[in-house]
Amino acid sequence: MNPAARKIQSVYLTLTLGNTLAASFIWGINTLFLLDAGLSNLEAFAANAFFTAGMVVFEVPTGVVADGWGRRISFLLGTVTLAGSTYLYYLLWQLSAPFLWWAVVSVLLGLGFTFFSGAVEAWLVDALRFTGYEGGLETVLGRGQMVSGAAMLAGSVAGGVIAQATNLGVPFLIRVGVLLAMFVVAFLLMRDVGFTPERSAHPLKATRAVLDASIENGLKNPPVRYVMLAAPFSAGVGIYVFYALQPYLLQLFGDRHAYSVAGLAAAIVAGAQVLGGWLAPRIRRLVRKRTTVLILSGVVSASILVVLGFTNVFWVALALLTLWAMVDSAATPVRQAYVNDMIPSKQRATVLSFDSLMGSSGGVVVQPLLGRAADVYGYSASLAISGVIELIALPFLLASRRQGSLADQANASIAPSDAEPRQL
Repeated sequence: MNPAARKIQSVYLTLTLGNTLAASFIWGINTLFLLDAGLSNLEAFAANAFFTAGMVVFEVPTGVVADGWGRRISFLLGTVTLAGSTYLYYLLWQLSAPFLWWAVVSVLLGLGFTFFSGAVEAWLVDALRFTGYEGGLETVLGRGQMVSGAAMLAGSVAGGVIAQATNLGVPFLIRVGVLLAMFVVAFLLMRDVGFTPERSAHPLKATRAVLDASIENGLKNPPVRYVMLAAPFSAGVGIYVFYALQPYLLQLFGDRHAYSVAGLAAAIVAGAQVLGGWLAPRIRRLVRKRTTVLILSGVVSASILVVLGFTNVFWVALALLTLWAMVDSAATPVRQAYVNDMIPSKQRATVLSFDSLMGSSGGVVVQPLLGRAADVYGYSASLAISGVIELIALPFLLASRRQGSLADQANASIAPSDAEPRQL
């Protein structure tokens, strides 16, 4: 890696560290926070569903900002929007507000995250290409996931401990402060390199153009399309499981107020992310096709969730959670590299945002359904059901594999910017 590419990687890792640290302060206690505000399981996961619905609604419009105004501007808007909506969440908790207001603010939280989704990853890939980096993306993205996991480990443990020492609202205030600090960091360090925004005087036309580009380079490109169609099932289940594990583990532990235990669950996921990010490029050296990694991880992940649904021992559940998170984390950089290798530079942020939209759309449906299952049958049964749902993604991954894209076997993930996705 040359010095210019190393500098780009350093900025990327810094942004990833700060963003994940800010977000993770509440990840270990978010469901407990909603339940403490007086919401039922159905309402708590419905609030999360409104969050993902916000991501679905705003992915394309914010794609206009990322590809039309710049990835740096998109990141800056994301920090401000997410900080403001997080503070509103804190106020709703203090006021024990009715569900309607939780739904509205959850949509605003989703808006904040859509400014990030696709933009940072697209910024990284284009900037690395501009510097002449020719290595595999799994290496850089794996390092990013390791940094993200370390930040999540620190933030989730701290959030749980702070909540237990003070109250469930304080971690939300800390998140606001870190996000505002990240605005300053990104303003000083982040520059759009290797990418020229194409601004439009007509936002509606620009939005339509972004949507058309997403469909043309995403859903109309068979190997990309099938990966996207798998996302609602795998991503939707992943979102639910992460948040359901908080009350589930507290239930197994036997103390509903041991918030540090909920933080421990998120910390284990974070540690698994670090290990998964380290494993990803090494697995790619052993496995010829990227889709092999994705398919095997899906089978193992779904199987673990089914077994987890029949577990009543706290420490066994923690061990299974660790294995589930590690398998999922090792596959994530491989999936990112696979998709990036099949899309052109000009629409990179757009297509990546559309991919995120597909995953979020699954969360909109899956979360309230599984939340209701938890109310009726218990958390254990809902986890087993989630494993069955995740298996639905496998036929789509197999269909993507059958397309024979060169990206499936690529070692270097950076292709010429003007190249169309190539197939065997």
